[in-house]
Amino acid sequence: MTGVRMQTVAAGEEGMRLDRWFRLHVPAIGRGRLEKLLRTGQIRVDGGRVRSGHRLAPGQTVRIPPVAAAAAPVPGNGRGDAGLAEELAGRICHIDREVLAIDKPPGLAVQGGTGIGRHLDAALDGLRMGADERPRLVHRLDRDTSGVLLLARSATAARWLARAFRDRTALKVYWCVVVGELRPVRATVALPIAKMAAGTREKMQVDRDGGRRAVTDYEVVEQLGHRVAWVAVRPRTGRTHQIRVHMAALGTPVLGDGKYGGRDAFIDADGLARRLHLHARSISIPRPGGSRLEVRASLPDHMAATWRLFGFSADDPAPDWPEA
Repeated sequence: MTGVRMQTVAAGEEGMRLDRWFRLHVPAIGRGRLEKLLRTGQIRVDGGRVRSGHRLAPGQTVRIPPVAAAAAPVPGNGRGDAGLAEELAGRICHIDREVLAIDKPPGLAVQGGTGIGRHLDAALDGLRMGADERPRLVHRLDRDTSGVLLLARSATAARWLARAFRDRTALKVYWCVVVGELRPVRATVALPIAKMAAGTREKMQVDRDGGRRAVTDYEVVEQLGHRVAWVAVRPRTGRTHQIRVHMAALGTPVLGDGKYGGRDAFIDADGLARRLHLHARSISIPRPGGSRLEVRASLPDHMAATWRLFGFSADDPAPDWPEA
């Protein structure tokens, strides 16, 4: 049927209720209209009828009927979207028949929402790059985090990519700068994380009683006295703002992260940007045939300037990560 949209559930949306998923992706559709579309089978998940409380899994496909698709921001349907697609096409760091990898710039949201007018999801039609299908999001990065973002170029690729993120077989390495002296220089942080009380903007906190399991490996690459450190980080789980929450809980917030570090996350120095210093440096992910996809993204301009300012090397470290 003309106007129907098929959208793949991203890895970061695991366990999300279908009604909440629609509030995120199609906010113009009210609850009553959503329930009617579900009752009449116009909204389906993987071809089957579901209820509003259905919990989604990564890689599943949600059928968005024409009446709902018309109320949603349609990707590639405006000059701004076309311009963003053109900009992102210049930031492709890997492409093959199955996978497209973008070096996402800091400040660009991956998906839309309240108050977000420009986001990567709205440019996906312009990133087909000759493929028959619109590329699909299979994981997310925070708005202010830069670096490697993988897109599936087919429904088949979306399934195995989402499975790799769900099963934690994708090795993600982040680089960040933290404020203070991080000790020990190598450790695994296992602190449960939960969303803060209702009424706050999306903000997480360590919650030892009611939080969800969150595990982060880190290794200090270079420590500059007691002032700052360059840290390589491997998140084993994918909780919202996990690295930022864990680094702040250790007393060494990510540089520029006022949300979790407050004033302690900033240093007054000429040439030092007051922006988040967190970058998804690389992803290594297994392919179905047994090989691995390896993708790497260069530092964004503000972090490259910080590297020069503090005299950090630009070489990739080789952390001795513990067994996942």
